Amino acid sequence: MTTEGTTVKVEAAAGARTTASSTIARGAQRRAAPTLRQVAAAAGVSRATASRVINGGHLVSDHAKQAVEAAIAELGFTPNPVARNLATRRTGSVALVVPEPNARLLSDPFFGSVINGLSLSLEAADLQMLLVIARPGRSHDRAVRYLTTGQVDGAVIASHHREDRLNARLVESGLPCVFVGRPLDVEDSHCVDMDNVGGARLATEYLIEHGRRRIGTVAGPQDMPAGVDRLTGWQEALSAAGLSADAVVHGDFTVPGGAEATRRLLAEHPDLDGIFVASDLMASATLTEVAALGRRVPDDVAVFGFDDLGVASTTTPPLSTVIHPVEAMAARAGTMIVEMLSGIEHAAEPVVFPARLALRASA
Repeated sequence: MTTEGTTVKVEAAAGARTTASSTIARGAQRRAAPTLRQVAAAAGVSRATASRVINGGHLVSDHAKQAVEAAIAELGFTPNPVARNLATRRTGSVALVVPEPNARLLSDPFFGSVINGLSLSLEAADLQMLLVIARPGRSHDRAVRYLTTGQVDGAVIASHHREDRLNARLVESGLPCVFVGRPLDVEDSHCVDMDNVGGARLATEYLIEHGRRRIGTVAGPQDMPAGVDRLTGWQEALSAAGLSADAVVHGDFTVPGGAEATRRLLAEHPDLDGIFVASDLMASATLTEVAALGRRVPDDVAVFGFDDLGVASTTTPPLSTVIHPVEAMAARAGTMIVEMLSGIEHAAEPVVFPARLALRASA
């Protein structure tokens, strides 16, 4: 009395024809979704063996694997993702961790490029990307608890600050991690970066080669690796040319920060004929501030930015800049985390993209 057919007969005998019909339909639907038991029976193996094949094929003979795969194809079996995750102890998700305020995430094209590159890379591996915003304070601690208690399989972290312990705490937890950009607080890390020093040096050398002799910089924040490295590249180029490197004001990679820093820089050094700016958002404000002083770009002051993530082609004049291949970097980070989760070991050495220039009318 436990088969579906017997149940239908009992209901029909009670005169419930409509109920019987619906039960038959439900039975057909259930039969249309084969179970693991049915797959095992069709393959002539145990349920445990069939489960192992479905969850990766570990400790299963080639003959049994082929039999189970043939049964899956014949029956049209689709694994239950929840059961599969429990069996493999995997969540099927990777976190993109951004330790920045919401406003920065929404206003800086860097993060949009990271999201696009990483999500496409993970999608190709059938993994879901989860966005985790880890602001300083309680949000930071809550994010660490979430990430280190089995909620995700791994993490890709973008944007790094010197005093932020987030990176170190995640690595120390044993969570597989890949960094977009060089972290300042974690040695021997798996990271994907670009040659920020070389990019800044190329941009400054370009200004020198085109006759600029008094070149200042709106540098990035010195608690972030990109800010440190881009300032170093500017200094190296000027030092090699025997030029002064005293005209430095620091910004914060935002438009308002770039405007304030540029006003200070030009007030302190009105003789500048070139400015290297450590991000395009700040450089867009530099163009505005130079024009407000009645000086022409590039005739009086040449301006060079860094990023080329969309802003540079919309400014007046269009901005010469260093190409920051963020989307490609994020995609490579996604490939690395997928390989790590698959058991492929990676040396803890950075993958570094070379620097290239995008030349436009501002320089």
